[in-house]
Amino acid sequence: MATLSLHSIVKTFGKTEVIKDISFAVDDGEFVVFVGPSGCGKSTLLRIIAGLEDQTSGELRIDDQEVSNKEPIERGVAMVFQSYALYPHLSVFDNIAFPLRLKKNDKQDVKKRVKAVAATLDLTNRLHHKPSELSGGQRQRVAIGRAIVRDPKMFLFDEPLSNLDASLRGAMRVELSELHQKLQTTMIYVTHDQVEAMTMADRIVVLNDGVLEQFGTPMELYHKPQSRFVAGFIGQPGMNFIPATLTDVGAGQIAMQTAVETTQNARVDARGLNTGDTVEIGIRPDDFTLADNGTGYAVRVRVLERLGATTIAYGNLADNTPICASLDGLVKLQAGDQVTLTVDPDAVHVFEKSGRALSRLAAPEL
Repeated sequence: MATLSLHSIVKTFGKTEVIKDISFAVDDGEFVVFVGPSGCGKSTLLRIIAGLEDQTSGELRIDDQEVSNKEPIERGVAMVFQSYALYPHLSVFDNIAFPLRLKKNDKQDVKKRVKAVAATLDLTNRLHHKPSELSGGQRQRVAIGRAIVRDPKMFLFDEPLSNLDASLRGAMRVELSELHQKLQTTMIYVTHDQVEAMTMADRIVVLNDGVLEQFGTPMELYHKPQSRFVAGFIGQPGMNFIPATLTDVGAGQIAMQTAVETTQNARVDARGLNTGDTVEIGIRPDDFTLADNGTGYAVRVRVLERLGATTIAYGNLADNTPICASLDGLVKLQAGDQVTLTVDPDAVHVFEKSGRALSRLAAPEL
């Protein structure tokens, strides 16, 4: 197991800065996920940790030892790539054993370690099969087994599930989480899928255009986003954003008015803001409730997604602002209906013009 710390890591390609002064630390045995849109720098950052890319400046430490100038093999890490990269002519046993044979390990040691890894990954009955005889999930497990057998200090995963279909991805998420519980080894995992990040991570690094937007637990990112970007990226369906103007700024409570003249209160720390300032209201879809008295957000429903336990309603305000609400599965609505939605002021997020989130005074203790 290993700790990892990055101090002011910068990476440039020519005049383009793709990693912009990133610093954070990963605890021993922690499962940390890098998440963000395509091109945000998450895979580049992972490759820097692995030693496959050199940072332009900054310091990288594993177990409190500077490793920036060390070769990948000297860092004690093992990487699992998006592509399985299995040798098609070799059996599962030989694919897993390959790194041990490169190190010229004793035959009995190789056999013992490969069998132990196969048992951990439920591959014992597949050891004599070729990759072409395996399912996608089994091939990915072989690739992971080839990393485990090296007994590394740290595992690095670069979008390992992106080639699998949706149902298999869900099953593999569970398997990887269980594997982490068994091995108790530090794992760094890259994905663009925020559902993977939320369901697997101890903590999440959210990247945006090479900038570290926020580093925290899944619940911290969901309930206490520090920026509009994090609020919009984390959560499925995504947060609703409604432009508004401050009409009253009090101690611990503000009032805002939207373009469709809906008044919304929120309990936030609004120090530094004044009446008349432009802000954005942020509301999670599952924080909306259907109103009985017609006071709230008047929404014309466009599409309904019936998922059983919940119904996702997509619609628009009168000024065409898109709205998404997660409602009870048995709600009696149809496309074309007009409904009124309300939200508890304690659940409302507010963002400054710059995108910074105002601290919610009623945010849950996490």
